[in-house]
Amino acid sequence: MIAKILIANRGEIAVRVIRACRELGICSVAVYSEVDRRALHVRMADEAVPIGPAPARDSYLRGERIIEAAKERSADAVHPGYGFLSENAEFARAVVEAGLIWIGPPPEAIAAMGSKTEARRIMMEAGVPVVPGDRSRLESIEEALASARRIGYPVLIKAAYGGGGKGMRIVKREEELPAAYEAAGREAGSAFGHPDVYLERYIPAPRHIEVQIFADHHGNVVHLYERECSIQRRHQKVIEESPSPVLIAEPGLRERMTIAAVAAATACGYIGAGTVEFLFDPASGEFYFLEMNTRLQVEHPVTELVTGLDLVHLQIAVASGEPLPFKQEDVSQTGHAIECRISAEDPSAGFLPDTGRIVHLREPVGPGVRVDSGVSQGDEIGLYYDPLMAKLIVWGADRKRAIARLGRALAEYRIAGVGTTIPFALWLTGNEEFQSGIYDTGFIGREYRPKEMRREDDDRIVEAAAIVAALQVPANGDAVHPGVPSQDGRMPVSNWKRAGRLESRG
Repeated sequence: MIAKILIANRGEIAVRVIRACRELGICSVAVYSEVDRRALHVRMADEAVPIGPAPARDSYLRGERIIEAAKERSADAVHPGYGFLSENAEFARAVVEAGLIWIGPPPEAIAAMGSKTEARRIMMEAGVPVVPGDRSRLESIEEALASARRIGYPVLIKAAYGGGGKGMRIVKREEELPAAYEAAGREAGSAFGHPDVYLERYIPAPRHIEVQIFADHHGNVVHLYERECSIQRRHQKVIEESPSPVLIAEPGLRERMTIAAVAAATACGYIGAGTVEFLFDPASGEFYFLEMNTRLQVEHPVTELVTGLDLVHLQIAVASGEPLPFKQEDVSQTGHAIECRISAEDPSAGFLPDTGRIVHLREPVGPGVRVDSGVSQGDEIGLYYDPLMAKLIVWGADRKRAIARLGRALAEYRIAGVGTTIPFALWLTGNEEFQSGIYDTGFIGREYRPKEMRREDDDRIVEAAAIVAALQVPANGDAVHPGVPSQDGRMPVSNWKRAGRLESRG
């Protein structure tokens, strides 16, 4: 049914979908903003369509232009990736109304799960445990004060729409609530266009565990096990792994959590790939529904490595109307996988975004190592979009060996020209608390000290100097490149070798 797919996204997820299309014999169509004209996903796609200026609101968030592009190129379907319009119910509905196949859940499910208060109501009716709190958005500060007294301090103010930690405030005492309520509403309105907030009980040191689910048009709903996502900063995930260190030791807890995830997906009429996120309270041993992400997750490769399933292939098959090719009893986990996000951020400066041109790029390889990247050498990294450049995913026979493999791969990873989170990830692999598996969402806040983090400046300077030296033009005008004779017929010595000889003499 699907012969051509337009990917309504950019970066590594667009590249990921393009590769899946190629494997399935499906034509891929990329869209791009002016600044992404030479981006990797544009170069890899079979076709590409410009959709506007650099700012996302003028390009990747222009749903009507993306649908026009799909129709212009006679695409059969639209894959939204993650971020941008992937969880926009109106865009999904417009795609379907345009006669295109939406590779995602029904618009109604997106809308229901997009409102956290509506999602809580549906989960409660389905018997899925939720964090004690409000069933609907708050209308006033008076309602907020009454709600907090009922729930008990500390409480968490949360945006009713959106995520990523925006519109969220922890309130420990009643006198702090009015100011926090106003600030959270303003931030939620600015970030998501909805100032609505609600309250729930604050769990001091939780673990964030999510369950990958998949459903088809034929009533089949299965889980693909869990991912641990507790290594976070500012409520944004940094490292993900599967299986969860908690659930390895407590298979009964895993069973209860996966059953709840399937019930959650069934309750909202879900179809396709989705993730049900839970907070686990180690103090009580209880878990609670947090939210449902109605799209493919950034961390989906972790699940792919431990289950052997290709989630993008499955998305396309389900959207085509095919039944899932397996039953729940056919799905199993093997080994341990960890994903590390490689972002253009400076970990020594509190993860501030960094910019620049990638003058040198060497990605790690070897057994059990996978890199999902959206960049290549020579690319310019700017501030228009999310700083995520790539994802490093490793697999090992067990958690200890997966961590060792991650450390080895990170040590081989080289990106010069822009600061990255690689030094932070290397520090993490050597941290005893992380190695133990006994950590929670407050780990980075407790353990990480930005001022102690060494930047890769020395390595970047050395690599940049070597690249410049390799391309140096001598006074006689002959470019010195290894293996290329000069005008007088002599074979020049590589600048890399020359530098080594000089070092050995001195």
